[in-house]
Amino acid sequence: MHPATEISRRVRLLRETKHKRGETVTEEKRHPRWIMHVDMDAFYASVEILDQPELKGKPVIVGGRSARGVVSTCSYEARAFGVHSAMPLFEARRLCPHGIFIPCHPHRYAEMSHKIMTIFRETSPLVEPLSIDEAFVDLTGMEKLGGADKIAHAVQGRIEKELNLSASIGLAPNKFLAKLASDMQKPHGFVKILPEEAAALLAPLPVTRIFGIGHSAERKLRQLGIDTIGQLAMTETGILEKILGSNAQRIRRLAVGLDERPVINEEIAKSIGKENTFAVDYTDRESCRDEVLDLCGQVGWRLRREHFSGRTVTLKVKFADFHTITRSVSSDRPICWDEEIFSLAEKLLQTINVKPGVRLLGVTVSGLDRPEDTPVLGFAEDERLRARNRAVDQLKSRFGESIIKRGILK
Repeated sequence: MHPATEISRRVRLLRETKHKRGETVTEEKRHPRWIMHVDMDAFYASVEILDQPELKGKPVIVGGRSARGVVSTCSYEARAFGVHSAMPLFEARRLCPHGIFIPCHPHRYAEMSHKIMTIFRETSPLVEPLSIDEAFVDLTGMEKLGGADKIAHAVQGRIEKELNLSASIGLAPNKFLAKLASDMQKPHGFVKILPEEAAALLAPLPVTRIFGIGHSAERKLRQLGIDTIGQLAMTETGILEKILGSNAQRIRRLAVGLDERPVINEEIAKSIGKENTFAVDYTDRESCRDEVLDLCGQVGWRLRREHFSGRTVTLKVKFADFHTITRSVSSDRPICWDEEIFSLAEKLLQTINVKPGVRLLGVTVSGLDRPEDTPVLGFAEDERLRARNRAVDQLKSRFGESIIKRGILK
């Protein structure tokens, strides 16, 4: 059973048990804080279907037509065949040979995102965008307007009626639970988690459901017999600190459903990027790859210096005739390490014919978020990767950005 389905089942069982016991489900007025997390369903693919209605119900795969490209996102019909973001297009074609492959249209997605965010800001003065297609909205203190439930349903309805798009909504007393809830019944889901339900719902889930606990941390926790969130919550902070570092206490609180982070109404930077124009045009892929790696190192350092992570990597290429193209792909988790950025950028580069001559390359990371605003351990699972990047950061901070140039051993 999918984890989200299992959580939803437990929500129903908890409430049915309370009803049988004669317990009253907590009313909104007893819990003054309500946070809504809205996550658009298969956003890029949904916008493409909106513009081409004949594609509705078909396996739509967004990411380009080249066999060497990668999937940016896909419709739920395509996901049923195992297709997912960042997958090479040739693999997507193998899994879903009858899929409809469409190139990205970033400007169109940005246009629709603006309309979505406008609905949020017309609903509440406290809106915290996380990326182009998701945001936290604080619905606290809106009882006179009908309460959080009614308002959240109204937001979902407006998105569907006014924009003809589908959104999934999570409603909970804090950010962590709201984001968890929005993923429970996709697509077009609506899930509310009450405070008294949180600990019991979280307890049987694997520790990786706490965002940011990856395979490395999971492996070390398992060595201590900690497989579930409930077991993590019962472990002494001192023991967790050996694995989770300074975030141990905060993550332990998340494990019982506690998260005090406010919804921050600020316009975070939309992207961080770096581009370079060459003295001579590059016509070989190896030279372009070296430059892209160096650009990723510069972008990664700037992200970490500004305490950002991001989800979408964009590669910009300007050819000798000044024709410019961009290619983008999104990660399923925030990234900021140089190697993570390069992994996606390199896949994008592989989709481009550089033989006509490349005069400029650029790498940008967008969909930014600040790590202190997310309930995570950091960004990477590999401690060696973390240590290597931090060592580079220290050198750049002391001697300047140009002191180190990323390269590939040949």
